[in-house]
Amino acid sequence: MSAAAIDPALLEIVRRRLEGIAEEMQGILLRSAVSPIVREANDASASLFLPDGTVMAQSVSLPLLLGCLVPAVSRMVANFPVSRMQEGDVYLMNDPYDGGTHIPDVSLLVPVFAEGRVIALAGTILHHQDLGGLTPGSVPTNATEIYQEGLRLPPLQLSRAGKADPQILRIIACNTRTPDAFEWDLNAQISACRTGAARMAELAERYGVSQLTTLMEELVGRAEAATRAAIRAIPDGSWRYCDFLDNDGVDLDRPVRVEVEVSIRGDDVTIDFTGTSPQVRGPINAVPAGVMAGAFFAICAVTGPDIPNNGGCFRPLRLVLPEGSLVNPKPPAAVNARTATVKILTNAILGALAQALPDRIPAANAGVSVVMALSGRNADGTAFVVTEAMQGGSGASARGPGVNVISTDVGNTMNQPVEAMESDAPVRVRHLAVRRNSGGEGLHTGGCGALREYEVLHGPMTLTFRGERHFNRARGAAGGGDGAVAEAYILRQNGTREVIRSKLSTILQSGDRLVMATAGGGGWGKGE
Repeated sequence: MSAAAIDPALLEIVRRRLEGIAEEMQGILLRSAVSPIVREANDASASLFLPDGTVMAQSVSLPLLLGCLVPAVSRMVANFPVSRMQEGDVYLMNDPYDGGTHIPDVSLLVPVFAEGRVIALAGTILHHQDLGGLTPGSVPTNATEIYQEGLRLPPLQLSRAGKADPQILRIIACNTRTPDAFEWDLNAQISACRTGAARMAELAERYGVSQLTTLMEELVGRAEAATRAAIRAIPDGSWRYCDFLDNDGVDLDRPVRVEVEVSIRGDDVTIDFTGTSPQVRGPINAVPAGVMAGAFFAICAVTGPDIPNNGGCFRPLRLVLPEGSLVNPKPPAAVNARTATVKILTNAILGALAQALPDRIPAANAGVSVVMALSGRNADGTAFVVTEAMQGGSGASARGPGVNVISTDVGNTMNQPVEAMESDAPVRVRHLAVRRNSGGEGLHTGGCGALREYEVLHGPMTLTFRGERHFNRARGAAGGGDGAVAEAYILRQNGTREVIRSKLSTILQSGDRLVMATAGGGGWGKGE
């Protein structure tokens, strides 16, 4: 079937069906997982791929994980060629230096068979509660090398023709503090992928493998063409933007620079991070998978929502990532806290593009996803590990004010309900509210952050706190004011107050309280 002979109505039907399959996979992940970071915060994503690893359809979920799943699938296909795959095979990996992003995020892949051959791949990525390392949750803020962050899994074959390898599962179980939760969440990933594979096989049976393959490839090609057309509508030029992370979690008094230049030439985009800080001792280094996710999001954000979200959208993009830098570290640099870096660099890309498109791109978001992990033992002696991601405010724009307490840019996680946190850990949430007047002032005010206060009911309890924007504000645009900085501190039972300088690992005792105030987004325009 030639491109000219393709029925546009049929093409749109298949596009929507593929997206629906990805959404069904996503729903299975969220309904079947037991860890609160997935069950409540939705920290997981699902996608469908062509056999060569080109992303074909994505769920509406986390851009960070969706983008990071692309290189993970490419590495698994490179290690296990499609021509050798069998029905019932399952592959997984998490190694940040071999296509992964950070150790808690495990990518899983299942081949889709029809007419005796692989016609597609179903993939998921999920943030697992714990995979070992210095601190529960596998996000130690004081890690200085990846060996301290947990168990690294290179691309591995977990199941062959439907039979799982028990040795791999035993190795993983011996290296996680929550083996039952890991197994349950892993099964959620497998179920989601197998459901996706079954739905794809049904689609192939309905339309035929040859026609379906032609339609899928056409969708990718049209997405590339539409993306290039949207890029051509942006004026040619180069724009720079610089922002800072508070610190790297180890050297607490040293800000870390993120600098980017975005260049448009015709229908091509180059995003160059020359000028960004060299890799640091702490774990905020970001491997290329995370940087790619941020860049993909930024391109999709400025080219429009009507273009099919697949691998064709990414073909006009070129990344320049200096080796040995914050955005392309050499092993064994620690990388577990890469989320903050990816969010800040995504803001920087958008900040550069805003100089070309001032009326379309909002002021800086708070650009944070405060990650807090609590672990210890309940009163009955059972162990627990819970992780929560807390959001700040979004930037205001020419169209209106920012949004309060919302996950922005590459994030899309939910704020966890009080009831969920109190049922999963021996804590009481004493206060939860919008942090009023924390958004930047202007014609349109930035979104506000959140206020949270936790009381420890049964200690000791290990706290890992990974914050951002404690010292560097989200900038306003078009004359708008900057958002408020974040704050966090511990109120000890004896009355002392310990300020958290953005990142911290410590022990909390019964009666201690943790107070957190997340940052606000930038304002837009001069106030009247």
